[in-house]
Amino acid sequence: MPPHAPERLKDRETLWNEVEKIEKHPKAQLAYSFDIALQNEFTREENMELVKQFLQDEFVSRGMIVDYAIHEKDAGENGIENPHFHVMCPIRPLNPDGSWGAKQRRESILDEHGNRIANGKGDYEFNAIPTTDWGSPERLEAWRKAWADCCNVKFEEKQLAVKVDNRSYKRQGIEQIPTIHEGPAVRQMEARGIKTDKGNLNRLIRATNQKLREITRRIKELWEIIQEAKAQLEKEEQAARQSPNLIEILIQNWEQRNAGAWSLKAKAKNFHDYSTLLEFLKERKLYRLADLEKYMDGIKGKSNSVNAELKAKSSRMKELQNLIRYVDDFKRLKPLYEELNAIKFKKKRDAFYSERESELRLFYLAKRKLDAVSPEHKFPVPAWKKELKRLEASYKKQSEELEPIRQELKELYRIKSKINYILRQQGTQEIQETRKEKHAQKEETH
Repeated sequence: MPPHAPERLKDRETLWNEVEKIEKHPKAQLAYSFDIALQNEFTREENMELVKQFLQDEFVSRGMIVDYAIHEKDAGENGIENPHFHVMCPIRPLNPDGSWGAKQRRESILDEHGNRIANGKGDYEFNAIPTTDWGSPERLEAWRKAWADCCNVKFEEKQLAVKVDNRSYKRQGIEQIPTIHEGPAVRQMEARGIKTDKGNLNRLIRATNQKLREITRRIKELWEIIQEAKAQLEKEEQAARQSPNLIEILIQNWEQRNAGAWSLKAKAKNFHDYSTLLEFLKERKLYRLADLEKYMDGIKGKSNSVNAELKAKSSRMKELQNLIRYVDDFKRLKPLYEELNAIKFKKKRDAFYSERESELRLFYLAKRKLDAVSPEHKFPVPAWKKELKRLEASYKKQSEELEPIRQELKELYRIKSKINYILRQQGTQEIQETRKEKHAQKEETH
């Protein structure tokens, strides 16, 4: 807690009872909630020290009260431990005297003459301005970066070649489709060797991600070699006419390879390799670097299109999986919620809540999410499951479209190595010629 917080708020029950009591609206948001990953590379004590320092520097120093809990032994995917900590902070700030402050203040909306604008209901139009920046996207981003920096400093102290990045895969430029939430029950079944629908889907997503990473890497490398080849091979007088001929480059490379081949077997292998590549280029009418550049543009566009569609499907599948899970939690825990509401005496009610808090919080989460979808609590679960199955089948079929792209790039990658060889050879020749010219000039001077 910050220094000006009353001592009584150190008691969790007192803190959250006061937070609820100060709010007047039944749907008022009470707290900010964060789930933050700890690092398996650090010891228990190092992680705890890091947590305390981070919360003190980034939250408490801003006047926030922090209620946190560390979970250490939850097994994540593939049985890897998933240490993490949960943080809850009251949204209302504390005044210097220890009383609860306001979440926001009103700012009147003025017309062009500086007069307040009436809303027709006996009041004036206004904007609600937060009294703190705690709920802003910018502050959240700063907290995410601060936590990443804390972890990375610790990694450096321990001389570990590891780094965490607070940015999303998209912002890092990494082509990665998120997996579907599995939950403890599914993970336990998978650990026992029982295959599940969610596990199978996540395996498909991981395999797709591997293909996407390979495709992205090869497109980048091929694009770089094309630009390098254009710069080196397109001399000023040649560029005015046409771009370099790929067939000629391959034949030149073939002749050089054959000149160094000592056996008929090696020459036969060279013939097979190069004839396959030449046939590949002719089938696609890729005769010049300009053709290859245009063709690569098409492959890149197709890959990006498939990737975007897969991400959209994955996002919708994740949403449907969550909705179905929320409905299960809602129906399963609703009797518990009703039992709590039937208790009239506060002390007994608080004791019941304390005893079943984790289950009730799960119910409240499910209710809040489902209220946004259907306030009448009419959930089309069969339709959701049907849509999920259709999306899973469509996702699998579309992910298979990446394989031909990968094979195309594999062949182009072989061509790239041949072009690269010619570039190196020409570069070596140019260097030798330059040296000869400089040596001749030096001789003339002497």
